[in-house]
Amino acid sequence: MISLDSPVTTVLGSRGKKTDAVVDKLGLRTVGDLLDHFPRRYLKTAELTDVSEVEEGQQLVVVGEILSSTLRTYTDRRTGRTAYRVETMLRTGGGPSLQMTFFAKRRQVAEFFADQVPEGQRGLFTGQAKVFKNQWQLTNPRMMVFGAVQGPDGELDEATRATLASLRGLYPIYPLTKGVESWDLQRAISFARTVLDEVPELVPEEVRREHDLLDARTAYDWIHAPEDHGEVRRAQRRFRFEEALVTQLVLARRRRALAVLGAQARPGRAGGLLDAFDERLPFELTRGQREIGEQLEAELARPHPMNRLLQGEVGSGKTVVALRAMLRVVDSGGQAALLAPTEVLAQQHHRSITGLLGDLAAGGMLGGAADGTTVALLTGSMTKAQRREALLGIASGEAGIVVGTHALLEEHVSFADLGLVVVDEQHRFGVEQRAALTDKAGSPPHVLVMTATPIPRTVAMTVFGDLETSTLAELPAGRAPIQTNVVPVAEQPHWIDRAWERVREEVGKGHQVYVVCPRITGDVQEQGETDQVDLDDEGNPTSPPRGGPDPARPESLTAVEELVEELREGPLAGLRVEPLHGRLTPDDKDRTMRTFAAGEIDVLVSTTVIEVGVDVANATMMVVMDAERFGVSQLHQLRGRVGRGGLPGLCLLVTRSWPGSPGRTRLDAVAGSTDGFELSRVDLEQRREGDVLGASQSGYRSSLQTLRVLRDEETIVAARGAAAALLDRDPELAGAPLLAEAVARMDRSGQSGFMEKS
Repeated sequence: MISLDSPVTTVLGSRGKKTDAVVDKLGLRTVGDLLDHFPRRYLKTAELTDVSEVEEGQQLVVVGEILSSTLRTYTDRRTGRTAYRVETMLRTGGGPSLQMTFFAKRRQVAEFFADQVPEGQRGLFTGQAKVFKNQWQLTNPRMMVFGAVQGPDGELDEATRATLASLRGLYPIYPLTKGVESWDLQRAISFARTVLDEVPELVPEEVRREHDLLDARTAYDWIHAPEDHGEVRRAQRRFRFEEALVTQLVLARRRRALAVLGAQARPGRAGGLLDAFDERLPFELTRGQREIGEQLEAELARPHPMNRLLQGEVGSGKTVVALRAMLRVVDSGGQAALLAPTEVLAQQHHRSITGLLGDLAAGGMLGGAADGTTVALLTGSMTKAQRREALLGIASGEAGIVVGTHALLEEHVSFADLGLVVVDEQHRFGVEQRAALTDKAGSPPHVLVMTATPIPRTVAMTVFGDLETSTLAELPAGRAPIQTNVVPVAEQPHWIDRAWERVREEVGKGHQVYVVCPRITGDVQEQGETDQVDLDDEGNPTSPPRGGPDPARPESLTAVEELVEELREGPLAGLRVEPLHGRLTPDDKDRTMRTFAAGEIDVLVSTTVIEVGVDVANATMMVVMDAERFGVSQLHQLRGRVGRGGLPGLCLLVTRSWPGSPGRTRLDAVAGSTDGFELSRVDLEQRREGDVLGASQSGYRSSLQTLRVLRDEETIVAARGAAAALLDRDPELAGAPLLAEAVARMDRSGQSGFMEKS
């Protein structure tokens, strides 16, 4: 009896090289794993494959027809003995005929090959296209013919008979690994489908009927052996809906569990810190800031924990919105903690919050406001005396607002009354880290997570579905436009000289400039650097054509320390050029940022530590070196550091990538749009989805197997509605035990950590 939980060896046979590769390299350990290994494309078995544009070195997988087949003898140069080869000509649906040669030492084996490829025989052929003596060849050819192919003993095994019987209109091509051919998997999967005892059904019948979904067995049959692409689409929709349904059930149950938790209401008070802060604001809040502020105030006043995602464009004023919510909690007698991913960002938040509050941040101090509070900073690099002072203020409640890095999560950090947790740049933190901070509250705290990376609606529904979402799309008055240009130094080497001239011109106007590099030095990559190389379908680095940089060689990337010296001695000689990166001591980083903010540094050469939160109004220009190594959203974040003081901004993306390459396509997209939401979609479409969504934070490359959040928007919306309806009727899913088990398994796994992303 074979089930989905049976070992894959039950259909692949005993362990051998192929089976080991399937188990160890493809990770297919059970029959269920094998059936869930879906084809990546299909070939029409009734039509010859159109290969009208053949390129030398191209790996071809085609349906072809044998035009001729000839058995020849020749003398093996190494042994001097007679050897044999079968020369065939293969016709495809366009382009040149392809010659294939099969070699054999014994005549019996050669005759067997010749019997497999008679004239007129069609089949699936694979190999590398090459030209030899003006004739296109398919080198190292492998094949599977469409017919009753027999071995030397004249018998077919059961798995081969199942494979041939299953051949319908389309032939599946699977994701592979070295040593495994597509027909190896097709053969095993066809056999598994014929002997599988029962296919468990996760999706309840009423849901399948309502959404016109296939049953599980039919879906497996149609995804692996379809008659046409219509069957493929229906099978894919079934599996995508199933995954979306499980995901949305996990999130919906989490939302419902949070809704019934008790939390201390934080209604604020009239004439408190928030009112005083609003009266002193030197600018007017945008309509979006006011509306979201009212929304947060209403939720903070409820006896249930707020769990909200605040997303917004670069410079849209999220920090002010969060600060007003924190002041509301302090007015209610509680404390608010702001968790930042880096010391540079934590220090920037501390400076900006204390600057915005003025004497309201000096409660209890000489010259401080009578009803003010204290803003404490806690980072891992502080001295013992500094930490002791901060910890005392936090534990006593004297510090109403606490800003910190991961140091806030340490066991000995104790709050008097933690009422609100604000997590900035939430994709930098794992679920356990957020939980470690919220656990420090006496009762469930209110939670506000912020991101400056705009998130498409379906991503928010799928990844942050347990949080309510607020979006700040309106930019405050005074934000100037940012012009972005690509500087293609591979094509126009002299353009980099003009870029440095442009830097001098900007400094000459009294402004300041950022230069961003992907490395600190030319040796080892450090945290806070970036190295986003373009990968091929196999996950290997691709090499740009015509002499571009080698993605596998980090020394080919621009590094901060080397560039600082080069600029000081060369094109920017006489200007005040200073470095900023993760290897500097925290004091040096803080001192550098303060000096830059004070206008005493002309050009700051930095890694991506300035990506978010850094706000220097006089900085009007940015040069990003090796810009193809950065993601679309990251480039959008970086350029958001300029043009913040009402002055027009300029961002130059210096690249050695060539037109048409994936890296260059990303840069052209960034240069062509300042809409963060549009660019976030480009990012998702161009890069691996798991990378963009931060799956590596929980140890997964991507927890979405068949589902794609942009492509499958309608499916996700439908599954979200189905999940809500199911839980309304059956909160424990008692009537759908297999579905309940799948939901519990996802909720327990690292995939739920991927989904929360905070």
